[in-house]
Amino acid sequence: MASNRIGRINEEIQRELANLLRTVKDPRLHGGLVTITHVDTTNDLRYAKIYISALNKEDEKDMMKGLKSASGYLRRELGAALRLRYTPELQFVADDSIQQGAHILEMLRDPNVVKPANPANEHIILEDEK
Repeated sequence: MASNRIGRINEEIQRELANLLRTVKDPRLHGGLVTITHVDTTNDLRYAKIYISALNKEDEKDMMKGLKSASGYLRRELGAALRLRYTPELQFVADDSIQQGAHILEMLRDPNVVKPANPANEHIILEDEK
C-alpha cells in the first residue's frame, strides 16, 4: 500500500515540476526542450530523483546546471503546491533512455543487424519497407 502512495506522489511531483519549469527564469533552461521522464522518491519523502531528458543533447550540461541552481526555487514552489509533511530535496539526473530506445529501434529496423527468425519469411515485405 505504501508503494502505491509513493507512486501517486511521484506522479504528482512530476506533474507539478513540469508546470513549474515554465516559470524558471534561468536562460539555460529556455534554450531547448526539457522533459521530466521519471520521478523516484525515497520512502521517507526526503529525497526525490528527477530524471530529465533534453531534446538537444549539446545543451544538456548547461540545463542540468540551470536545474541545479533553480532547485531551491522549485522545491519551495513544490512545497507550496503539494501538501506533504516533508518537501523532498530535488536531485536532477540526466536520463538517456529515450535516446537508447531510439537507437534500439534503429537497430531493429536495420536488416543487416537483425535477421528474420525464420529464413522462410525473408520474402515478406513489411509495410514501411515498400
